Amino acid sequence: MRENQKAGDAWVARAVGIAVASTAAIGMLSTGAANADTFVPLPNGHIDRPGVTIDSVGNSVKISPSLAANGAGRVAWLTSHISTKVQTPDGKVGPWNGPKNDDGTNNSSTHGSSAMSVGYLVGCQVSLGSLSAGISAGISTSPSLSGSLSLPLAPGEVKFVNYDQIDMTKSGEYFFDLKDQQVEIQGCGGYAQARQVVTVEIIGTEYAKTNLYGQPFSLG
Repeated sequence: MRENQKAGDAWVARAVGIAVASTAAIGMLSTGAANADTFVPLPNGHIDRPGVTIDSVGNSVKISPSLAANGAGRVAWLTSHISTKVQTPDGKVGPWNGPKNDDGTNNSSTHGSSAMSVGYLVGCQVSLGSLSAGISAGISTSPSLSGSLSLPLAPGEVKFVNYDQIDMTKSGEYFFDLKDQQVEIQGCGGYAQARQVVTVEIIGTEYAKTNLYGQPFSLG
């Protein structure tokens, strides 16, 4: 009788152990799925204008849920390699301060020097696919970045994340690299989207401004 009882107890213990192990495994799988990163390759970009060529290659984004786990945040790691070639007849692309040597003349928004700037438009529950007319006054702008950024983004809001600006004083080729640059978005409980914007502004006897817009991509 005791032997039968011991055998029954052992069978129950094994069954309970299997159930606990199965539950733990399911829990681990669920946690992994919820926190999995999503890698999204993005297409190359190219634009060729008189005196200016811009290329954006090796583009990708890796998207993760925010560690805050509040349903209104997510984290993106951005990677891109940008190159720009500029050429003018006299080999000079800046600085240019106008005939009176005044800062900001000749329709210059860089105030005296040609420049390449790299950034991303980021929107919450808005479509950035048709937003390609330039960064308007209605879009708030974040400062240039040297590290990661936490970006508060309300529904219906668009912000421009400016990474850096490279001054150009002579014709030639200029480069800018992003490698797993982190941006954390908070406050957007709905659909979020972003797209790259590379702007080259030439200050000289002839003013020129060229924008290269990347393909819009989802941030979840």
